[in-house]
Amino acid sequence: MDKKIGFLSFGHWRDVAGSQTRTGADALLQTIELAEAAEEIGVDGAFVRVHHFERQLASPFPLLSAIGARTRRIEIGTGVIDMRYENPLYMAEEAAVADLISGGRLQLGVSRGSPETALRGAENFGYVAPEGSTPAEMARTKTEIFLQAIQGAAVARTDPERTGGVSGGLAIQPQSPGLAERIWWGAGTRATATWAAELGMNLQSSTLLSEDTGVPFDQLQAEQIRMYRDAFQGDRTPRVSISRSVLPITTDVDRLYFGERGEADQVGLLEGVRSRFGRTYVGDPDRIARELAQDEAVREADTVLFTVPNQLGVEYNARILSTIAEHIAPAIGWKHPDAR
Repeated sequence: MDKKIGFLSFGHWRDVAGSQTRTGADALLQTIELAEAAEEIGVDGAFVRVHHFERQLASPFPLLSAIGARTRRIEIGTGVIDMRYENPLYMAEEAAVADLISGGRLQLGVSRGSPETALRGAENFGYVAPEGSTPAEMARTKTEIFLQAIQGAAVARTDPERTGGVSGGLAIQPQSPGLAERIWWGAGTRATATWAAELGMNLQSSTLLSEDTGVPFDQLQAEQIRMYRDAFQGDRTPRVSISRSVLPITTDVDRLYFGERGEADQVGLLEGVRSRFGRTYVGDPDRIARELAQDEAVREADTVLFTVPNQLGVEYNARILSTIAEHIAPAIGWKHPDAR
Protein backbone atom coordinates (compact mmCIF):
# COMPACT_ATOMS: atom_id res chain seq x y z
CA MET A 1 0.00 0.00 0.00
CA ASP A 2 1.30 3.45 -0.95
CA LYS A 3 1.77 5.77 1.99
CA LYS A 4 -0.67 8.60 2.50
CA ILE A 5 0.20 12.00 3.95
CA GLY A 6 -1.97 14.62 5.58
CA PHE A 7 -1.77 17.75 7.66
CA LEU A 8 -2.80 18.00 11.29
CA SER A 9 -3.86 21.40 12.62
CA PHE A 10 -4.38 22.39 16.24
CA GLY A 11 -6.31 25.44 15.02
CA HIS A 12 -4.80 27.90 17.47
CA TRP A 13 -5.93 31.51 17.44
CA ARG A 14 -4.52 34.45 19.38
CA ASP A 15 -4.88 38.20 18.93
CA VAL A 16 -1.13 38.78 19.18
CA ALA A 17 1.56 40.26 16.95
CA GLY A 18 2.49 37.97 14.09
CA SER A 19 -0.60 35.78 14.29
CA GLN A 20 -2.61 35.32 11.10
CA THR A 21 -5.43 33.76 13.12
CA ARG A 22 -6.68 36.45 15.49
CA THR A 23 -10.17 35.04 16.07
CA GLY A 24 -12.04 31.76 16.15
CA ALA A 25 -13.53 32.64 12.76
CA ASP A 26 -10.02 33.07 11.33
CA ALA A 27 -8.98 29.63 12.57
CA LEU A 28 -12.08 27.92 11.19
CA LEU A 29 -12.16 29.59 7.78
CA GLN A 30 -8.42 29.24 7.26
CA THR A 31 -8.62 25.52 8.08
CA ILE A 32 -11.14 25.12 5.26
CA GLU A 33 -8.91 27.13 2.90
CA LEU A 34 -5.83 25.10 3.86
CA ALA A 35 -7.71 21.86 3.16
CA GLU A 36 -8.57 23.17 -0.31
CA ALA A 37 -4.94 24.15 -0.90
CA ALA A 38 -3.69 20.79 0.40
CA GLU A 39 -6.00 18.93 -1.97
CA GLU A 40 -4.64 21.00 -4.86
CA ILE A 41 -1.07 20.11 -3.83
CA GLY A 42 -1.93 16.40 -3.73
CA VAL A 43 -1.97 15.88 0.04
CA ASP A 44 -4.27 13.02 1.04
CA GLY A 45 -5.76 14.19 4.34
CA ALA A 46 -6.91 17.22 6.33
CA PHE A 47 -7.06 16.46 10.06
CA VAL A 48 -7.83 18.66 13.07
CA ARG A 49 -7.11 18.40 16.76
CA VAL A 50 -10.00 18.87 19.21
CA HIS A 51 -9.48 20.72 22.50
CA HIS A 52 -12.13 22.16 24.79
CA PHE A 53 -11.84 25.33 26.87
CA GLU A 54 -8.89 26.47 24.72
CA ARG A 55 -8.46 28.97 21.88
CA GLN A 56 -8.24 26.03 19.49
CA LEU A 57 -10.58 24.01 17.30
CA ALA A 58 -13.24 22.39 19.47
CA SER A 59 -16.44 21.35 17.61
CA PRO A 60 -15.21 19.33 14.65
CA PHE A 61 -18.32 18.23 12.82
CA PRO A 62 -19.49 21.59 11.40
CA LEU A 63 -15.92 22.24 10.29
CA LEU A 64 -15.44 18.78 8.76
CA SER A 65 -18.79 19.07 6.97
CA ALA A 66 -17.74 22.42 5.51
CA ILE A 67 -14.41 20.98 4.34
CA GLY A 68 -16.24 18.00 2.87
CA ALA A 69 -18.56 20.29 0.92
CA ARG A 70 -15.68 22.40 -0.43
CA THR A 71 -13.37 19.53 -1.46
CA ARG A 72 -13.73 16.42 -3.57
CA ARG A 73 -10.89 13.99 -2.87
CA ILE A 74 -9.04 14.70 0.36
CA GLU A 75 -9.78 12.66 3.47
CA ILE A 76 -11.13 14.65 6.42
CA GLY A 77 -10.69 13.67 10.03
CA THR A 78 -9.79 14.29 13.63
CA GLY A 79 -6.81 13.50 15.78
CA VAL A 80 -8.53 13.11 18.22
CA ILE A 81 -12.00 13.69 19.69
CA ASP A 82 -11.97 13.32 23.47
CA MET A 83 -14.81 10.86 24.07
CA ARG A 84 -15.18 11.91 27.70
CA TYR A 85 -16.98 15.03 26.40
CA GLU A 86 -19.30 13.28 23.95
CA ASN A 87 -22.84 11.95 23.84
CA PRO A 88 -22.09 8.86 21.72
CA LEU A 89 -25.53 8.68 20.08
CA TYR A 90 -25.66 12.35 19.11
CA MET A 91 -22.08 12.04 17.90
CA ALA A 92 -23.12 9.06 15.76
CA GLU A 93 -25.68 11.27 14.03
CA GLU A 94 -23.16 14.07 13.48
CA ALA A 95 -20.49 11.71 12.18
CA ALA A 96 -22.88 10.12 9.70
CA VAL A 97 -23.96 13.55 8.41
CA ALA A 98 -20.36 14.72 7.92
CA ASP A 99 -19.49 11.45 6.20
CA LEU A 100 -22.46 11.61 3.83
CA ILE A 101 -21.74 15.25 2.93
CA SER A 102 -18.14 14.34 2.10
CA GLY A 103 -19.06 11.26 0.10
CA GLY A 104 -17.53 8.79 2.54
CA ARG A 105 -14.22 10.55 3.23
CA LEU A 106 -14.47 10.86 7.02
CA GLN A 107 -11.57 9.33 8.99
CA LEU A 108 -12.59 9.90 12.59
CA GLY A 109 -9.99 9.68 15.35
CA VAL A 110 -11.33 9.26 18.89
CA SER A 111 -9.69 8.63 22.24
CA ARG A 112 -9.45 9.45 25.94
CA GLY A 113 -7.95 12.81 24.99
CA SER A 114 -4.81 14.57 26.12
CA PRO A 115 -3.94 16.48 29.30
CA GLU A 116 -5.90 19.73 29.46
CA THR A 117 -6.11 23.03 31.26
CA ALA A 118 -9.66 22.46 32.50
CA LEU A 119 -10.12 20.75 35.85
CA ARG A 120 -12.45 17.79 35.25
CA GLY A 121 -13.56 19.50 32.07
CA ALA A 122 -15.95 16.79 30.91
CA GLU A 123 -17.94 17.16 34.12
CA ASN A 124 -18.82 20.71 33.04
CA PHE A 125 -20.39 19.15 29.93
CA GLY A 126 -22.48 16.94 32.21
CA TYR A 127 -20.42 13.74 31.97
CA VAL A 128 -19.13 12.16 35.18
CA ALA A 129 -17.44 8.78 35.27
CA PRO A 130 -19.62 6.23 37.11
CA GLU A 131 -18.53 5.36 40.62
CA GLY A 132 -15.63 2.92 40.51
CA SER A 133 -14.80 3.84 36.89
CA THR A 134 -12.00 6.05 35.61
CA PRO A 135 -12.41 8.79 32.97
CA ALA A 136 -10.38 6.62 30.57
CA GLU A 137 -12.78 3.73 31.08
CA MET A 138 -15.73 6.06 30.51
CA ALA A 139 -14.18 7.17 27.20
CA ARG A 140 -13.75 3.58 26.07
CA THR A 141 -17.32 2.66 27.06
CA LYS A 142 -18.70 5.62 25.11
CA THR A 143 -16.59 4.59 22.12
CA GLU A 144 -18.10 1.11 22.17
CA ILE A 145 -21.62 2.60 22.23
CA PHE A 146 -20.70 4.94 19.37
CA LEU A 147 -19.36 2.04 17.28
CA GLN A 148 -22.57 0.07 17.81
CA ALA A 149 -24.68 3.07 16.84
CA ILE A 150 -22.91 3.79 13.55
CA GLN A 151 -23.25 0.12 12.63
CA GLY A 152 -27.03 0.29 12.88
CA ALA A 153 -27.61 -1.34 16.24
CA ALA A 154 -30.96 -0.71 17.91
CA VAL A 155 -30.23 1.91 20.57
CA ALA A 156 -33.82 2.96 21.34
CA ARG A 157 -37.31 1.42 21.37
CA THR A 158 -40.48 2.52 19.63
CA ASP A 159 -43.35 3.90 21.70
CA PRO A 160 -46.19 1.36 21.43
CA GLU A 161 -48.75 4.15 21.92
CA ARG A 162 -47.55 5.74 18.68
CA THR A 163 -47.02 2.52 16.70
CA GLY A 164 -50.31 0.72 17.23
CA GLY A 165 -48.97 -1.48 20.00
CA VAL A 166 -45.96 -2.62 18.00
CA SER A 167 -42.66 -2.51 19.87
CA GLY A 168 -39.33 -2.56 18.06
CA GLY A 169 -35.79 -1.28 17.99
CA LEU A 170 -34.67 2.01 16.52
CA ALA A 171 -31.26 2.82 15.09
CA ILE A 172 -29.62 6.19 14.82
CA GLN A 173 -30.39 7.99 11.55
CA PRO A 174 -28.89 8.68 9.15
CA GLN A 175 -26.55 5.75 8.70
CA SER A 176 -23.47 6.08 6.53
CA PRO A 177 -22.31 2.73 5.09
CA GLY A 178 -18.65 1.98 5.66
CA LEU A 179 -18.13 4.61 8.35
CA ALA A 180 -17.41 1.99 11.02
CA GLU A 181 -14.29 0.94 9.10
CA ARG A 182 -13.00 4.52 9.21
CA ILE A 183 -12.90 5.03 12.97
CA TRP A 184 -9.46 5.35 14.55
CA TRP A 185 -8.39 5.07 18.18
CA GLY A 186 -5.69 7.45 19.38
CA ALA A 187 -3.51 5.18 21.51
CA GLY A 188 -0.94 6.44 23.97
CA THR A 189 0.14 2.98 25.15
CA ARG A 190 0.69 -0.46 23.73
CA ALA A 191 -2.21 -1.80 25.82
CA THR A 192 -4.80 0.64 24.44
CA ALA A 193 -3.54 -0.02 20.92
CA THR A 194 -4.25 -3.71 21.47
CA TRP A 195 -7.72 -2.89 22.83
CA ALA A 196 -8.46 -0.84 19.69
CA ALA A 197 -7.33 -3.73 17.51
CA GLU A 198 -9.69 -6.11 19.27
CA LEU A 199 -12.59 -3.76 18.50
CA GLY A 200 -11.60 -3.52 14.84
CA MET A 201 -10.64 0.17 14.86
CA ASN A 202 -7.78 1.72 12.94
CA LEU A 203 -4.86 3.11 14.96
CA GLN A 204 -3.67 6.66 15.44
CA SER A 205 -0.46 6.32 17.38
CA SER A 206 0.14 9.36 19.57
CA THR A 207 3.31 11.45 19.53
CA LEU A 208 3.00 11.37 23.31
CA LEU A 209 3.33 7.82 24.62
CA SER A 210 2.49 7.54 28.31
CA GLU A 211 5.06 4.84 28.87
CA ASP A 212 8.81 4.58 28.44
CA THR A 213 10.95 1.48 27.98
CA GLY A 214 14.20 3.33 27.44
CA VAL A 215 14.31 2.91 23.66
CA PRO A 216 14.04 5.84 21.21
CA PHE A 217 10.52 7.12 20.55
CA ASP A 218 10.28 5.78 17.01
CA GLN A 219 11.22 2.28 18.16
CA LEU A 220 8.68 2.31 21.00
CA GLN A 221 6.00 3.56 18.61
CA ALA A 222 6.93 0.91 16.03
CA GLU A 223 6.61 -1.79 18.69
CA GLN A 224 3.14 -0.46 19.56
CA ILE A 225 2.13 -0.61 15.88
CA ARG A 226 3.35 -4.20 15.49
CA MET A 227 1.49 -5.30 18.63
CA TYR A 228 -1.64 -3.60 17.29
CA ARG A 229 -1.44 -5.39 13.95
CA ASP A 230 -0.86 -8.75 15.62
CA ALA A 231 -4.00 -8.23 17.74
CA PHE A 232 -6.28 -6.81 15.04
CA GLN A 233 -9.68 -8.48 14.78
CA GLY A 234 -11.35 -8.26 11.40
CA ASP A 235 -11.23 -9.39 7.79
CA ARG A 236 -9.68 -6.20 6.40
CA THR A 237 -6.24 -4.63 6.53
CA PRO A 238 -6.32 -1.95 9.22
CA ARG A 239 -4.78 1.46 8.76
CA VAL A 240 -2.19 3.06 11.04
CA SER A 241 -1.32 6.73 11.22
CA ILE A 242 1.38 8.62 13.09
CA SER A 243 2.09 12.34 13.21
CA ARG A 244 5.40 14.15 12.94
CA SER A 245 6.41 17.75 13.56
CA VAL A 246 8.35 18.69 10.41
CA LEU A 247 9.52 22.23 9.63
CA PRO A 248 11.59 22.41 6.44
CA ILE A 249 13.85 25.46 6.19
CA THR A 250 13.94 26.90 2.67
CA THR A 251 13.81 30.66 3.23
CA ASP A 252 15.22 33.25 5.60
CA VAL A 253 11.72 33.65 7.05
CA ASP A 254 11.66 29.94 7.94
CA ARG A 255 15.05 30.31 9.57
CA LEU A 256 13.86 33.32 11.56
CA TYR A 257 10.84 31.43 12.85
CA PHE A 258 12.34 28.03 13.55
CA GLY A 259 16.14 28.21 13.44
CA GLU A 260 18.07 25.29 12.04
CA ARG A 261 17.93 22.59 14.68
CA GLY A 262 15.08 20.38 15.77
CA GLU A 263 14.41 18.84 19.16
CA ALA A 264 15.37 15.36 20.23
CA ASP A 265 12.99 12.93 21.97
CA GLN A 266 11.89 14.13 25.38
CA VAL A 267 11.19 12.04 28.46
CA GLY A 268 9.27 13.35 31.46
CA LEU A 269 6.45 12.80 33.91
CA LEU A 270 2.92 13.41 32.63
CA GLU A 271 0.11 13.07 35.15
CA GLY A 272 2.55 11.09 37.27
CA VAL A 273 3.46 8.64 34.49
CA ARG A 274 6.89 8.49 32.88
CA SER A 275 6.20 9.38 29.22
CA ARG A 276 8.13 9.77 26.00
CA PHE A 277 7.51 12.55 23.45
CA GLY A 278 8.44 12.47 19.77
CA ARG A 279 11.09 14.76 18.32
CA THR A 280 10.72 17.79 16.01
CA TYR A 281 12.42 17.74 12.60
CA VAL A 282 13.77 21.14 11.53
CA GLY A 283 16.24 21.96 8.76
CA ASP A 284 17.11 21.25 5.16
CA PRO A 285 14.31 19.29 3.42
CA ASP A 286 16.68 16.69 1.97
CA ARG A 287 18.19 16.01 5.40
CA ILE A 288 14.75 15.71 6.97
CA ALA A 289 13.79 13.29 4.20
CA ARG A 290 16.79 11.07 4.99
CA GLU A 291 16.05 11.14 8.72
CA LEU A 292 12.36 10.36 8.29
CA ALA A 293 13.20 7.48 5.97
CA GLN A 294 15.15 5.95 8.87
CA ASP A 295 12.33 6.52 11.40
CA GLU A 296 11.14 3.04 12.36
CA ALA A 297 7.54 4.07 13.07
CA VAL A 298 7.32 6.03 9.81
CA ARG A 299 8.26 2.83 8.00
CA GLU A 300 5.58 0.86 9.87
CA ALA A 301 2.69 3.31 9.37
CA ASP A 302 0.68 3.71 6.18
CA THR A 303 -0.33 7.33 6.93
CA VAL A 304 1.84 10.19 8.20
CA LEU A 305 0.24 13.42 9.39
CA PHE A 306 2.42 16.54 9.45
CA THR A 307 1.55 19.13 12.08
CA VAL A 308 1.30 22.69 10.77
CA PRO A 309 1.94 26.04 12.50
CA ASN A 310 -1.54 27.25 11.60
CA GLN A 311 -1.13 30.74 13.10
CA LEU A 312 1.28 31.59 10.29
CA GLY A 313 -1.58 31.55 7.78
CA VAL A 314 -2.80 29.57 4.79
CA GLU A 315 -0.20 30.73 2.27
CA TYR A 316 2.73 29.92 4.58
CA ASN A 317 1.39 26.49 5.51
CA ALA A 318 0.51 25.62 1.93
CA ARG A 319 4.14 26.34 1.04
CA ILE A 320 5.32 24.01 3.84
CA LEU A 321 3.00 21.27 2.61
CA SER A 322 4.19 21.77 -0.95
CA THR A 323 7.82 21.42 0.18
CA ILE A 324 6.96 18.26 2.13
CA ALA A 325 5.13 16.80 -0.87
CA GLU A 326 7.96 17.59 -3.29
CA HIS A 327 11.09 16.93 -1.23
CA ILE A 328 10.26 14.86 1.86
CA ALA A 329 7.24 12.58 1.43
CA PRO A 330 8.61 10.68 -1.60
CA ALA A 331 11.52 9.48 0.55
CA ILE A 332 9.10 7.67 2.90
CA GLY A 333 7.13 5.95 0.14
CA TRP A 334 4.50 8.54 -0.80
CA LYS A 335 3.42 9.13 -4.37
CA HIS A 336 1.39 12.03 -5.71
CA PRO A 337 -2.21 10.88 -6.40
CA ASP A 338 -1.73 11.53 -10.11
CA ALA A 339 1.18 9.05 -10.13
CA ARG A 340 -0.62 6.20 -8.36
